[in-house]
Amino acid sequence: MLAARPATLPAGIAAVLVGSASAWHDGVIELLPFVMVLFSVIAIQIGVNYANDLADAHKGADTDTRIGPQRAVASGAISSSEMKRGIVVAFGLAGLFGLYLIWYAGWPIFVIGVISILAALGYTNGPVPYGYYGLGELFVFVFFGLVATVGTRFVFGTPVPSEAWAGGVVMGLLASAILEANNIRDIDTDRDAGKRTLAVVVGRTWARRFYAATLIASFLVIVFGSLVGWFPPLAMIAVLVAPLSIPLIKTVFTETAGPPLIEVLKGTAQLQLFVALLLSLAIAF
Repeated sequence: MLAARPATLPAGIAAVLVGSASAWHDGVIELLPFVMVLFSVIAIQIGVNYANDLADAHKGADTDTRIGPQRAVASGAISSSEMKRGIVVAFGLAGLFGLYLIWYAGWPIFVIGVISILAALGYTNGPVPYGYYGLGELFVFVFFGLVATVGTRFVFGTPVPSEAWAGGVVMGLLASAILEANNIRDIDTDRDAGKRTLAVVVGRTWARRFYAATLIASFLVIVFGSLVGWFPPLAMIAVLVAPLSIPLIKTVFTETAGPPLIEVLKGTAQLQLFVALLLSLAIAF
């Protein structure tokens, strides 16, 4: 359960909520496909977290000097073989749920699912683990933002309207901010282990600025989208939670200790969920 990193799971849930709200607005939402999409996304995200735990342990990124939560494989709580079985189970469940979605929505779901799982496995594994080369945020933006949100809406029918695409951008930015908070916390141990996250590449000062800019950009997209018709005008209510980002940004800019930065990660995930709920209500009704 701890290796699944439950504090980060709102990222996938939030995207599914926004995509489903678009389907609700158009009168095409159905309960069973919604549940299957939600379970699939959560299973893929857990699989990503398991694979990351395993890879970081083998590559020396998770050591006793790490200031974040204890990692399962590196600490010895779970063996490598057990974690590998966990990865197979997580992605196997995602594939099982996906079989229903393929039957329901057609072959494009198969393509989306296969690409998502391959991208998830390649994040910290494979010949070019792009999470180790500063591309983690891009992966999260694309797959836990655009793909998860637009893909959810696609399940219920096409064409995919503008609020799902714009909502995918918002969810992608906020999901990326969760990863940024994690990488800022781990910047020293990642650098020592040769894990070149974006935070390591640009340095702590610019990583902090990038985190703040990502949060601000997510709310700017909501405002702009509401003004130009990507979202309904009521979507402006999601901006009401923008002040919650202020203490998060302040902590990122002033703290280097583990516990405060762990709270930033949790707070960013909660912020995304709040935004998703308000944005979903505005889109649905």
